[in-house]
Amino acid sequence: MDERLEKQLSFALEIDKEKNVFRQTHLSGNGRNENDAEHAWHMAIMAYLLREYSNEEIDITRVMLMCLIHDIVEIDAGDTYAYDEESLKTQKEREDKAKERIFSILPEEQKRELIALFDEFEAYETPESRFAHTMDNLQPLLLNDSNNGGDWRAHNVSAKQVYSRQNKTRLGSEKLFEVVDGIIKENIRKKNLRE
Repeated sequence: MDERLEKQLSFALEIDKEKNVFRQTHLSGNGRNENDAEHAWHMAIMAYLLREYSNEEIDITRVMLMCLIHDIVEIDAGDTYAYDEESLKTQKEREDKAKERIFSILPEEQKRELIALFDEFEAYETPESRFAHTMDNLQPLLLNDSNNGGDWRAHNVSAKQVYSRQNKTRLGSEKLFEVVDGIIKENIRKKNLRE
């Protein structure tokens, strides 16, 4: 086997570890905790289905690839819960270190391509990154709502915390933010989110 193919297959095997990184969010129907790979797959399909609601014209292939790779770094860095203020302080440092190690498994030009895509997602400056982030925010919100707010209640999350995160959703899609706003308000009413 040539060196390039060997590197590509090594990377393919390495990213299988993403299936072992479990998130705080539970699967719909009060199932087990979701893993990062399931989250990424779900976001990518949602992006394709909901692309018509993007505020701007987007390259959906680019958005879907961002969705699929955005949490690969968590193989090393671990999942950082959206409302864990202490872990959020070190998230970038942990993820930058992981990004370098994991993507360095690839041939150099593929490493550069995926790091650039990961960095674009993180920077939140392009229409594609804004819409990918909309999916990253919407997907766990839908799951949590389907579970009657169980994860929010378990972590004593406030409506203010959820709005703080979800307000960026509107940068990718005003229409989907309307849906998010309705879900948050309903969960405040049900006392799943503290005011």
